[in-house]
Amino acid sequence: MAVALPVPIHGTFTYALSAGTPWPAPGTRVRVPFGRHERIGWVTGPGSDEGVSRLRSVLDVLDETPSVSPDVLELCRWMARYYAAPPGLAIAATQPAVLSDVSRDYVGLAGAVPSDASPRLRRLAAALTEGDGDALHRVSTLRKRLDMGSIWPEIRALKEAGVLRHEVVPPREPSVKTHRVVRAIRELPDLVERDEIFGRAHRQREAWAALEDGGGRLELAHMLDVGGFSRSVVSGLEEKGLVEVVDEEVVRDPFASIDPVPPVRHALTDDQVRALEVVAREAASERPRPVLLHGITGSGKTRVYIEVLRTLLEAGKGAIVLVPEISLTPQTVTRFRGWFGDRVAVLHSALSDGERYDAWRQLRRGEKTVAVGARSALFAPVADLGAIVVDEEHDGSYKQSDAPRYHARDLAVVRAGLAGAVCVLGSATPSLESWANAEKGKFVRVSLPRRVAGRPLPPVHLVDLRQERKTAAGAGSSSEAGLVLTPRLVTAVETRLQRREQSILLLNRRGYASFVQCRECGDVRECPNCSISLTYHRRTGRVVCHHCRFEDAAPTRCRRCGSGDLSFRGLGTEQVERVVVETFPGARVARMDVDTTSGKWSHHEILGRVERGEVDILLGTQMIAKGLDFPRVTLVGVVNADVGIHLPDFRASERTFQLLSQVAGRAGRGTLGGEVLIQTSLPEHYVLQSAVDHDFTGFARRELEERLNPPYPPHVRLANVVISSPDGDAAADQAEAAVAWLRRALRRGPAVTLVGPAPAPIERLHGRWRWHFLLRAARAADLGRVCRGFVKGFQPRGGDVRVALDRDPVALL
Repeated sequence: MAVALPVPIHGTFTYALSAGTPWPAPGTRVRVPFGRHERIGWVTGPGSDEGVSRLRSVLDVLDETPSVSPDVLELCRWMARYYAAPPGLAIAATQPAVLSDVSRDYVGLAGAVPSDASPRLRRLAAALTEGDGDALHRVSTLRKRLDMGSIWPEIRALKEAGVLRHEVVPPREPSVKTHRVVRAIRELPDLVERDEIFGRAHRQREAWAALEDGGGRLELAHMLDVGGFSRSVVSGLEEKGLVEVVDEEVVRDPFASIDPVPPVRHALTDDQVRALEVVAREAASERPRPVLLHGITGSGKTRVYIEVLRTLLEAGKGAIVLVPEISLTPQTVTRFRGWFGDRVAVLHSALSDGERYDAWRQLRRGEKTVAVGARSALFAPVADLGAIVVDEEHDGSYKQSDAPRYHARDLAVVRAGLAGAVCVLGSATPSLESWANAEKGKFVRVSLPRRVAGRPLPPVHLVDLRQERKTAAGAGSSSEAGLVLTPRLVTAVETRLQRREQSILLLNRRGYASFVQCRECGDVRECPNCSISLTYHRRTGRVVCHHCRFEDAAPTRCRRCGSGDLSFRGLGTEQVERVVVETFPGARVARMDVDTTSGKWSHHEILGRVERGEVDILLGTQMIAKGLDFPRVTLVGVVNADVGIHLPDFRASERTFQLLSQVAGRAGRGTLGGEVLIQTSLPEHYVLQSAVDHDFTGFARRELEERLNPPYPPHVRLANVVISSPDGDAAADQAEAAVAWLRRALRRGPAVTLVGPAPAPIERLHGRWRWHFLLRAARAADLGRVCRGFVKGFQPRGGDVRVALDRDPVALL
């Protein structure tokens, strides 16, 4: 029997079944021995015992019904093949984490550490003695907390020295939350009968009356704590055969307490009707093509999604709706639950394991028929799937950052194709890949070129920061506000405050200052683990790496020359917040970025305040740029549009245009109209000029020309291979070895071009030196064969060297 395990090994493992055990269907979970541990994996089909002298046996079959449905299992096979990913990791990515639990290693000190121990050994030992020195610590938690990479060499050294305890805890099965309920199983309509049963047991009579008032069912805890009845009173009712005390499942739904938005049933526009006709035509065809819904901001794309789902649900089918940002999920959920009630389940990574598991089981049982969520909701076990909607399909957050490095938009197209469902990809600024697919006829494109109710798009004006600096210098001004908010933007915000309207300010960089530099010697404080500068956060008084999360107290002196003359350079949302508060002291200001939305409901709370009119100015990073619909927002200001436009990445211009267009679309969505001011030092750049004209087609034409030479997607297929190691020389050597291996393979293989190797743009990350090279091919099949051959055939040598292959990368940093 072949079993796929969630380990970074390309292939499945063959196990034997005990005599008499029925053969489990593909997709069934099994618990198996793996090395000195136990793992939970999935049956994929018959195995092969060729060359194996003795097979290890399956320890337990965990599912009566396969946890991976046949259509999702087929999608996993496609994913593993296309992205050259281990099959077990592909399957694990589609399942709730609680279904693929692994055995856990726990360690603790059992003696004194040798005096000649290395610094890493001493650091590990210090962590093991924190708190209760006799306690056991989970290895994976220690590794994350210490940020030392693999700590197994140190664990083995301490074990060999006889000073370490090591225990292995087997995998756990997922738990279902329950509560005890008192339920009436008889009726007592006759008062005479009641007197005969209860007699002088007055508390039992009172408890029975309370149960009747509760509809014949109350939580046991409520009866004891609120009703004040003792457990013996409830036991007396049980003995009389009047009630039973049972365990009932509690569904963990974090959105249950949030009121849905009542549906607004306005008449559909002619453009929406045409779009729905196209979707219906494709849905009815034998092989539906994906539909690219290109609608400008405020054109009513969400209403089209809702009408598509309403038609499908009436026909007894199910659907999946993907949104790019977790921050959009509450707003989307309340809107869809307003139309479809309790048939909507939510799946995204910010929920607890239990909440996701409950939503997954409800979908699997057919109790819910619509799954809404971020990237992972694509794999929801929706029965009789009729449609997959990918909102803001251009968004880079649909790309998974670690193996399997899938793109949810592309997998949505594949899953819909496997299920015979229609896939709707919606965006005001489609990805150039989807745009090109529509041009070639692979996708069907339909447009929503006008806003609902005929409202115009807001005018966009550029503020030239070069001229503003000259003007300020000529006037002898050194005002910090003038360097962050130009006079024109300040006047525009003041006007909105006087009218009691709302403003949005965007800067796609968090923190207070981008870096700390010594004015004497020029030294910049960098992260010790990554080749980037540390960002200063004024509120916490810390400097932080936004990649590996290293942090330290903000410096007061230069570590190189000792000077106290330090400059906090660059601009972040925290500094913008301070300038905004000082410039508009009476305004109610809210900041929305990663630092202010770490709590579970932070996004929902901030956006709720904006919706209720409790915020005058909302400022933040890209998370405020898309999907938000607030009719009283009449001004959008981009503090600096140049952030990111010149990154060493072929998608930099595309991402900048999409961000500017999306945030501009937040203005003027109501009857009050709107205006957009973009501060930039590059007003002549074609990205900025296209944003001013709301001209996606013109931008796409120019950007596609830019990507012809050198060739980049969508003109070619691309894979980015990163070789990393804590040892810089090892990373460089093995990158050269990988390229040499590929050059030999390409002499007799398909038409694939190799570019590199070279140091990655961010040369060091998480303590690892990084080299990369690119693989380019005109045909997807050619690139796929080379990628699969490479990950299976190339074996890096020497020490801790990792190989990461990213097919269809969204960034090359």
